[in-house]
Amino acid sequence: MTSGKWSRRLLAAAAAAAVVVVSGAVALTAGTASADQNTTLATTAGCGKTPTLRDGTYTIQSGGRSRSYILRLPGNYTSSQSYRLVVGLHWLNGSANDVVGNGFYGLQQRAANSAIFVAPQGLDAGWANTGGRDVTLVDDILRVIENDLCVDTAQRFALGFSYGGAMSYALACARPTVFRAVAPIAGANLSGCSSVSQPVAYFGIHGIRDSVLNISQGRALRDNFVRVNGCAAQNPPEPASGSGTHVTTEYAGCQAGYPVRWAAFDGDHVPLPVDRNASSSWVSGEVWQFFTQFGGTTPPSPPASETPPPAGAACTVTGSVSAWDTGLTANVTVTNTGGSAINGWNLAFSLPAGQTITNGWNATYSPTSGPVVATNVGYNAALAPGASVSLGYQATHTGNSGPPSAYALNGATCSRS
Repeated sequence: MTSGKWSRRLLAAAAAAAVVVVSGAVALTAGTASADQNTTLATTAGCGKTPTLRDGTYTIQSGGRSRSYILRLPGNYTSSQSYRLVVGLHWLNGSANDVVGNGFYGLQQRAANSAIFVAPQGLDAGWANTGGRDVTLVDDILRVIENDLCVDTAQRFALGFSYGGAMSYALACARPTVFRAVAPIAGANLSGCSSVSQPVAYFGIHGIRDSVLNISQGRALRDNFVRVNGCAAQNPPEPASGSGTHVTTEYAGCQAGYPVRWAAFDGDHVPLPVDRNASSSWVSGEVWQFFTQFGGTTPPSPPASETPPPAGAACTVTGSVSAWDTGLTANVTVTNTGGSAINGWNLAFSLPAGQTITNGWNATYSPTSGPVVATNVGYNAALAPGASVSLGYQATHTGNSGPPSAYALNGATCSRS
């Protein structure tokens, strides 16, 4: 589909969204939907039952209409174990089959049989959610699935691209006690949400050059949950146009259990952006890590930093610093120039006197002044030969805003370029 067609259809949807009213509130009690949202149990009625649902496409009556969805179960499904549930939502003029085809935005492979996946089909290949009909559809699908299958009700998630991102935001807004976390990709407020009133863990992803839904619309969705989740307001750094990178920021000060994460990438309106020189998208890894941080039946893999990194690695570092009165931001790109893959890395450098890191992205930093070690986070531990990783930090300074003079990756000094 051309960008122009996307723009016309989505701008029309945006105008309609202003009058959408989300209605028919439900909650899950003993695994089924009810009119009360106050109680969410740990497991569903399907636990311990012989399931009748299998992988396949199903029809369902919802709101007086025949609707459909595609279901994918873990290969080793057993009713004696509760599973995460992930709702994957398609884009405008896309389909449930498209979501299944891309592996639920890459999460199905990441899940390694630890989650049940469902892809609903939108009316008119979109998610206008008129009168709350699409929220009701998800309610009805969850009722059927959870009456038959064993779901961990503290581990329900939703994500989608474009119109699907808008719908995942609408689910967080309308069903904050049902969904533990959502991850809208290139979304906007198109599917109805009068106001965000309760916290939900939120991970927004958007391209800085999005020609269909401007990044400002994604920032607006993010900021609503920054406010409700009690996070400290900030203007997180974003990559420069033409850099071919992405920058992920974890907000500080959020209410315990309700983080907000924001990833801006140098790109247009795409669901699975790929950094320059990378062979695959970073989205699925970062989203899965975000979802699995809340625990559940299958714990997430331990951080790669728990495994001692290799003794050394050939590397090149490029960087830039943007400074103002008493502050600065620094962006660093590290490239593995060796012939072996790196699985787990740390980057050592010394800050000039008077500089103190206040926050950072795509790495953990310790300590925050003097000699510093930046250590990979769970989603960017692997560096193939020739691959790069971008990271950075904000810092205060007392006059010297210069960059570190040298860097070492896993103990080996990097060349500068």
